[in-house]
Amino acid sequence: MTRQGPINDIDESDLEVTHPKDYAAGVPAVLVSLQRGVEQMGALRTARTLTRLNQRHGFDCPGCAWPETPGHRKPAEFCENGAKAVAEEATLRTVTPEFFAEHSIADLDGKTDFWLGQQGRLTHPMVLVPGATHYQPIDWDGAYALIADHLTGLASPDEAVFYTSGRTSNEAAFLYQLMIRSYGTNNMPDCSNMCHESSGSALTASIGIGKGSVTVPDLENADLILIAGQNPGTNHPRMLSTLEKAKGNGAKIIAVNPLPEAGLRRFKDPQKVSGVIGHGIDIADEFLQIRLGGDMALFQGLGRLLLEGEDRNPGSVVDRAFVEEYCAGWDEYEKNIRAVDLDTVLEATGLTMSQLTETAAALARSERTVICWAMGLTQQAHGVATIEEAVNLLLMRGMMGKPGAGVCPVRGHSNVQGDRTMGIWEKMPEEFLAALDTEFKITAPRKHGWDTVDAIRAMNAGKAGFFMAMGGNFIQASPDTAATETALRQCELTVQVSTKLNRSHVVHGRTAIILPTLGRTDLDVQAGGKQLVSVEDSMSMVHLSRGRLTPVSPYLRSEVAIICQLARELLGNDHSVRWSAFEGNYDLIRDSISRVVPGCENYNTRVRRPDGFQLPHPPRDSREFRTHTGKANFGINELQWLPTPSGRLILQTMRSHDQYNTTIYGLDDRYRGIKGGRKVILVNADDITALGFDDGALVDIVSEWNAPDGTLEERRVTDFRIVSYDTPRGNAAAYYPETNPLVPLEHVAAKSNTPVSKAVTVRLEAAEPR
Repeated sequence: MTRQGPINDIDESDLEVTHPKDYAAGVPAVLVSLQRGVEQMGALRTARTLTRLNQRHGFDCPGCAWPETPGHRKPAEFCENGAKAVAEEATLRTVTPEFFAEHSIADLDGKTDFWLGQQGRLTHPMVLVPGATHYQPIDWDGAYALIADHLTGLASPDEAVFYTSGRTSNEAAFLYQLMIRSYGTNNMPDCSNMCHESSGSALTASIGIGKGSVTVPDLENADLILIAGQNPGTNHPRMLSTLEKAKGNGAKIIAVNPLPEAGLRRFKDPQKVSGVIGHGIDIADEFLQIRLGGDMALFQGLGRLLLEGEDRNPGSVVDRAFVEEYCAGWDEYEKNIRAVDLDTVLEATGLTMSQLTETAAALARSERTVICWAMGLTQQAHGVATIEEAVNLLLMRGMMGKPGAGVCPVRGHSNVQGDRTMGIWEKMPEEFLAALDTEFKITAPRKHGWDTVDAIRAMNAGKAGFFMAMGGNFIQASPDTAATETALRQCELTVQVSTKLNRSHVVHGRTAIILPTLGRTDLDVQAGGKQLVSVEDSMSMVHLSRGRLTPVSPYLRSEVAIICQLARELLGNDHSVRWSAFEGNYDLIRDSISRVVPGCENYNTRVRRPDGFQLPHPPRDSREFRTHTGKANFGINELQWLPTPSGRLILQTMRSHDQYNTTIYGLDDRYRGIKGGRKVILVNADDITALGFDDGALVDIVSEWNAPDGTLEERRVTDFRIVSYDTPRGNAAAYYPETNPLVPLEHVAAKSNTPVSKAVTVRLEAAEPR
């Protein structure tokens, strides 16, 4: 198969700016979905894929991790960005050995990630040998032998780094960590390190488990939903249907966000008449346009106001029975929060006193409260503490372990939560490692490994010389692009298991290998017949995914097959793990998972139920809190926020509506009124004037970072267009990965080590003529 016509690179001079939309979805979402599908797949393949997307006998969306509708599912159980994700994966365009013969590394290095991704599906294993200018074909056995030789030649297994993206299936993730631990290291950075690691750290400390406690029915039946630092219209569009149902049941929704996002304003469900020709439904009842980094101050300020409400009417606000029976640290929390200065809260948040008091009153009235959040909270220096403060509000009100109430960290990638459940973590607990040892007769290493930031540091320091990625685009997903690129270029061997071409294939080690794999839409046939994989969504539901499409190349292999075949080459055919059996029959993998992973007992039977099964969550299920105190813990935190220095802005990096994570689907951010380009910075109109610029001016963005040694470090990206936008004074926003170079590798959240991509101090300089 060949690519369908030329794909041009981005010409930012074509960029147009129009008014942002005040609603999400509607007929335009349907038309864009169909257009992208037909462009990439053709009409017949589009129909075959979209009708099976997120269906019980179909395949799971390779995009976000929002749960499918329990019980009856809609005929079109997908959103616009889900349709784009499928079109990208099921495309008929292909990247063959002839493509690599035509394009040198130097040529590809000059292309954007958008251009690289639009070339199509990888079809053959490829290798770049030292000194070569082009990737060349290599057979699978030769690729495995080359990888195994490098790994066995290392002085220590800890000199190897194994990365995992969130789209890997449960079965592949389980075998990947098993191979890595059998080899002898826990160096398993994954995409969670860069997104919801702060959530896991905060929730584990507060309630004893790093996962959300609510289900879709809980959200639908909540009477108050607070959505902070999240843009569901672009990042989790199917969540809007859940919010619409909650509104129909009488819920009040409060949005907390620096930007007025279309999906939190109004939703027009294209599967309903009201969403096609009507107004749709207004989602947020209140919009708190908070300053970047002010969420912790907001939650602490609300805590103080709730305590004052309890003082005025004892027993009406604080759930004393819940706090006394199930919580620890209340006295310290109460003392800390009563000392919070509300004037500081107003300064840090940019909100009014009436907004604070009205929000506190809504929390006090609510009988069923859910707090949702995403990267806007986690990618702050004080992200862990911020989430602890959000949990504190729920604990004070007894909103844990009851229907319609709890915490809802909304995960981004399709199986990022499942990867962690299956053991992809550099710090897995002893219970898991001991069960792994018993099941497979191995001795898993106990020494903690490197997360993403530490892995980049290690590669730059020469402590690691091998890097393998099971999916993803490590270069573009990671912070501090220059440091990340230097890290990979210093490796002796880099290995990418991928479906599509991306920049991580262009930035390579001394030797580089590309291993093309099946996607979730592809039919997976092994020695035991057609195979199924499973995934876990944001709400701990585990369900099956069945690919149906004929793969674009006979040389593609499943992630499971790649891992098993590499493991045999690396560990030997006499290794205690039954790699060949696992490769041929994924049910055998799930049998082992059922004996190793808590909550996965009788996996094969339960996952074949119509909606799969839900993993246990002790706080939700029985108000059991497996913390060091045996109770839910109130977090005690000193108030932190980030003032805007004079003449500077605080920048958040974000997604366009035409991308998912690092994958760029197109060049139109329809909801924000940006068309035909991506190099923009959204700035408040008064800030534009105060900084001496005009709307539409071209600028360089320079980040400023005070390093631990006291030196001021600067990083620069060039030729960005200023766009006047409704954002708080002192704040700005721009798309990643274009602005990832501005995020310092050392600027990380306390406790979680998550890069701080939502609070970067920058200045703007007029762009030089180029």
